[in-house]
Formats: sequence, C-alpha cells, structure tokens
Amino acid sequence: MPVSTLSLVAQILAACLVAATLLPFWRSRAGLVRTFDFPRFQIASAILPVLVLLVVAGHDPVSLALGAGLLAALGLQLRHILPFTRLARPTAKAAPAEADPERRVAILIVNVLQSNRAYDRLLRVVERHDPDLVLALETDAGWRDALSPLRARYPHGVDQAQDNTYGLMLYSRLPLDDVRVRFLIEDDVPSVRAGVTLPSGERFTFHGVHPRPPHPGHSSATRDGELVLVAREVAREAGPTVVAGDLNDVAWSRTTGLFQAIGGLLDPRVGRGAYPTFHADWPILRWPLDHVFFSEHFLLARLERLEHVGSDHFPILIELCRDAGAEAVQEPPAADADDRQEAAEAVAEAREAASS
Repeated sequence: MPVSTLSLVAQILAACLVAATLLPFWRSRAGLVRTFDFPRFQIASAILPVLVLLVVAGHDPVSLALGAGLLAALGLQLRHILPFTRLARPTAKAAPAEADPERRVAILIVNVLQSNRAYDRLLRVVERHDPDLVLALETDAGWRDALSPLRARYPHGVDQAQDNTYGLMLYSRLPLDDVRVRFLIEDDVPSVRAGVTLPSGERFTFHGVHPRPPHPGHSSATRDGELVLVAREVAREAGPTVVAGDLNDVAWSRTTGLFQAIGGLLDPRVGRGAYPTFHADWPILRWPLDHVFFSEHFLLARLERLEHVGSDHFPILIELCRDAGAEAVQEPPAADADDRQEAAEAVAEAREAASS
C-alpha cells in the first residue's frame, strides 16, 4: 500500500476514534450518541495500534495533530475505565470471613434471553450456587413453565412473564412483603419492588429493573427516567436497599453515575473489575450491563460472573452482608444541585417520550 494511502487510512481511523471518544460527552439522549457510552474498553484498545500506524505512515501536520488527539482520547477513556480495574480503591468494602450467615444474602441476576430454550443450563446453575434470590429477566411463558421446579426451593416471588422481552420473574427463599410490580415509565416495561427479610430478622428493600435500551433510532430517555425514579425512591426511604438487574447501561456512563448519586448507592465493581456480562458469545464486544448496586448498610462478601447459560448475558452472583459498622467505613456517592436538576430533566423527558 502506498505510504500516502496508508497515512490517509490512519488519519480516518484516528478521527473516528477521537469522535467516538468525544461523542458521549454530548448530553444528548439520542440512541446513536448514548451507544458510544458502551465500548470504552474497545475504543481504548484500538487507540494504541492506530497511533502506531499514524507514526509509521508519516509525520505530516494532520497526522501529528490526530496523534495528539488520540493520546488525549486515550486519557479520557482511561479516566472512565480505570475505576473498574484493580488499580482503583474499592468503594464497597469487603465483609469479614466470619460474618454472621444469618445476616447474609446471595442474589443471582440473569437475563435469560427470551428466545434461549436451554432451560436446564440455568436450572443447573441455580442448583449449583444455591442463591437466596433469583431475578430472571426476559422471561416469557415458556421460561415460567421451565423454571417452575424452582418454586419448591423458592416459595416466595413474583411472576411477571411477558412475551416482549421485558418479562421478569423473582424467586426467593426468604420472606417477601409489600411486593409491587410497577410500570414506572412505559406501560409494557415492568420493574419489581419488594421487602426482603433476612434470617436475622433484618429487612431490606429489593428493586429489580430492566429498562429499555438505547440504540441508534431509539432514545435513552425512558431508560434514564426509570433509573432516576428508582434512585429517588431509594433516597427517600433511606434504608438498606439493593437494586439489581439488566440496566441496559454501563457502569461508567453519566446516567449510571447520576443514578448512583441520586440513590446514594455503591458499585461493588469499583476497584475489583468490570465483570462484563454482555455479549456472552462475543469476547471482544463485552461490557457490564447487568448490575447490583446497594446502600452503605451492606458489605460485600462475594461477586462472581457465572458460567454461560445459553443467553447473550452471563449471570451475576453477589453475596452481601448486613453489618452494623458498614456505614462507618463506606461513603456512598451523593447528589448535588446540578445532579438533582439533571434528574428532574431526565424524568420529564422520559415521560414525554413514553407518551409520544
């Protein structure tokens, strides 16, 4: 390939990577813009080889300027992704090994992929890991019937099977109270809220969510608004809380940061790793979409990404422990006036989008 052609290719690739880095900073809810929140690891990984290609291809002013732009873009990407590596300090502290078993709760979250019919694979995973709660998303009538054996082990729960990829099922061996299935923004996208009582007698609130994702042609407004509404409820109640599910958002996005700030919720992946759960079949295109956030009343005993169950998502298993000293050693994020204003705008835009 002639050098001039190689230089042009390198410049085009560099310009695309710089643009892909900068685009998410635009506070737009357009699906095309918000899609670039997701592949930060992939973009950061692509920057270095393109930078080398620029150096090899030539030293003209355009290449030099784009090279500087790539270095700046790499810095911006690392600022977002380094907290989700072991280079950062965890914000959610670890539970002591001797923590009281009666104050622990293990929760498994899995987007089953509605069209996936490998029912036995998930049943085996549940049997092997034996969590206290199972939140299964994208469950239709077929999944409800296939997972019915779980009811013997999990006598409490919620059945909201739907055929639009937004069904959800909650299975619990722990007693539930004040169970509510809500449609917070869209009338076909449910979430669940329930009180859960630990064997110790302590109670916490559990929220299971699965908002609609943004993509080119579909705004993130309804997703963003639903997450803000849940976060506001968490803040208002101010008690022990866990929020889990497929948020259709990544851990490092502005939307997830706003959700955490409004709700005062901790992310156990900070300082431990990204734990990417989607896409299970495409290793080079993975990002963390399945989340568990919790209030400062809990310490983290365990966090695992589990084995493939035939879905495009990996399951996530987390074990939390109520601890009297947890609040003294953890500092959850807090919202400021700008966050609250942005949250109000997100809810207004979500309601407008849902009604249009």
